[in-house]
Amino acid sequence: MSKIRVLPDILASQVAAGEVVERPASVVKELVENSIDAGAREVRVDMDRGGAALIRVSDDGCGMSREDALMSLERHATSKLRVAGDLAAIRTLGFRGEAVPSIASVSRFRMVTREADAVAGTEILVDGGKIRDVRDAGCAPGTVIEAKALFFNMPARRKFLRAETTEAAHVEHQLRLHALAAPWVRFRLRRDDREVFDLPPAAKALDRVRQLLGPEMARELIALPLTHGNGVSVEGFVLPASHARKGRRHQFVFLNGRPVEDAVISRALAEGFRGALADGLHPAAWLWLDLEPTLVDVNVHPAKREVRFHRPIDVRDAILEAVSEGLRPPAPPPVRRVETPPAPMEAPPRPVTPVFHAPQPLLESWVNPTASEPAPPVHEAPQGGGSAPDFRFLGMLRQRFVVMESTDGLVLFDPKAAKERIFYETLLRQREGSVATQGLLVPVLLELDPRDMDLLLRERHALADAGIEVESFGGNTIQIRSLPACLGIEEPRPFLGELLDEMLHDPLSGARFAFDRLARVLAKRAAALVVPRLAEAQPLLVELFACDLPYCTADGRPTLTEFGMRELERRFGLGKA
Repeated sequence: MSKIRVLPDILASQVAAGEVVERPASVVKELVENSIDAGAREVRVDMDRGGAALIRVSDDGCGMSREDALMSLERHATSKLRVAGDLAAIRTLGFRGEAVPSIASVSRFRMVTREADAVAGTEILVDGGKIRDVRDAGCAPGTVIEAKALFFNMPARRKFLRAETTEAAHVEHQLRLHALAAPWVRFRLRRDDREVFDLPPAAKALDRVRQLLGPEMARELIALPLTHGNGVSVEGFVLPASHARKGRRHQFVFLNGRPVEDAVISRALAEGFRGALADGLHPAAWLWLDLEPTLVDVNVHPAKREVRFHRPIDVRDAILEAVSEGLRPPAPPPVRRVETPPAPMEAPPRPVTPVFHAPQPLLESWVNPTASEPAPPVHEAPQGGGSAPDFRFLGMLRQRFVVMESTDGLVLFDPKAAKERIFYETLLRQREGSVATQGLLVPVLLELDPRDMDLLLRERHALADAGIEVESFGGNTIQIRSLPACLGIEEPRPFLGELLDEMLHDPLSGARFAFDRLARVLAKRAAALVVPRLAEAQPLLVELFACDLPYCTADGRPTLTEFGMRELERRFGLGKA
C-alpha cells in the first residue's frame, strides 16, 4: 500500500491556514482586503475577546451570487486571476484564493452576501470546513463574514494566542494600516460592543494621516513632492528628525495600495535624512509608492507583506530623491542691491603687526605655584564608597569634560556619566522601601501605537515600582502622572518620549521591564539632560565617590579616565634615551 496520500480538502485547508491565519489580525487583514477589492466604500469590523470569540467584517461592496459565494469556499478559487500572465501584473490586494477557505476551516464561519440587483441574498454556514447550511437571506447589498471561536478545532494553535488586549491591539493596528492605504473608505472598529474609532472617508491621504496622527503632531508633517523614477512614483510625508525612534513601527509604506515592509525602503528613508539621524534611529514616514506591477513580485509569502523588487536601485533612488527634496530648506529671498555713492579716498592703513591670542584665558592654577602660594595637596583616589579624591581642577574641555590634575598625571572627568551612576544607585537603594516620586503638575499625555499601548498598560505595575505612574486616557493615549523624584526632570514630555521608545523598541534579552533595566534606562536618560559646569564638579565628585562603584556607569562606561605621567612622557617621546 502506498505511503504517500493526497490530503483531504479540510485537512489541506487547515494546513494552509497555518500560514494565512496566524492570529485574529490575520483574519481581519484578509477579509478587509477582499472588501476593498470588492469596491466597498464602508468597512466595519467587530470583534469580541480580542477576536478569538468573534470577528465580523461587514462591507457595502459588490457582493456575490450564490454560485460565487459557494465557489469562494473552495481552495484556490479567485476572481482576480485567469491565466498565468496575470500573476505578473497583480493590482488587487488578494489573489491567492486561500484566505476564505482557510478561515472557514478553523472557525465557525458564516457568510451573508447579496449583489445590488439581486432580490435576495445568500447565507452560508460552515463549521470547521464543513458546509452546514445554504439558504436565502434578506440583507443589504454587500458582504458580511463572521468567524467565531477561532481555532476551536485546533487547540494547539489556540493556546498560542496572546492576551485579549494584545490580540485586539494587533487587529486595531491592521485596520489602521488599511485605513491609510485606502483613505476613500470609511473604516469603523468596534471592540466588545464599544466603538474604538470611526474614520470617515478622506479626500486626500494627508487628511487620513491627520485623523490618525492627531492635530498637534500633524502640524509638523513635511510633505514629500510627487517624484517619478524609472517606472516608480513616490509621495508621502515625514516628521522631522527629532521624532525619529529606535523601532520602525512609525513607518507606513504602501505599494500599489498594499501595506508592505522592505529593508530597501527603510534604508532609503534613512539615507534621505543625510546624517541628521543618530545611529539606530529611524524616521517617522508615510509613503505611497506606485510601481508597475511587472517590476515587483508580491507572491513571495502568503501574508503578502513581503515583496521582491526587480529593480530595487530604482526604488531606492526615487525615495531618496523625494525625501531629500522634501527636507531641503527653502531658498532665501533674493537680496536687493542698493547702490551707494563711492566713499572718499583714504590713506592706506599702516601695517599692523599680527597678534596671536590664546584660544581661551589662561587659568592661574595652570602656572607653576610659587613658594608663597603652595599648590593644594593632591591625594590618591580611594576605592569606591570612600571620600572623594582631592584632585586639582584645571578647567573644562569643550564644556563637556572636567580636566583635573592628580599626583600621577592628568584626569578627565565625565559629569554626565557620574550623574548616571548616582541616579542608578539612588534608584536601587530606594527600591528596598519605595521609590520617592514627584507628581507632575500637568500630567503628560502621549499617543502610542496600539501594540505599544497594550504592552505599557500590562507592565504599569513594574513602571509604578520605578516611580512612573501610567494610566489609560482613552483611545491609544496614556497619561503619566509622576516620575522618580531623584531625577529632577524639568521637561518631562521629551524625556518620557525617549524613555518609552528605548524601553519598547531597544533589542534586548530578558525581561523588558525588569527593575534593574528600568533603573539603568532612567539613569541614562536623566543624565543625558545634565549640563556640566565646572563649579559643580567638586560636590559631584563627593557624591560620586559615595557610590559603591564610582568608576563606571551601570553599563560599564568610565566616569573618570587618568593619563599617567609615564604614558604622557611616552607619547611625547621623553622616555627615550
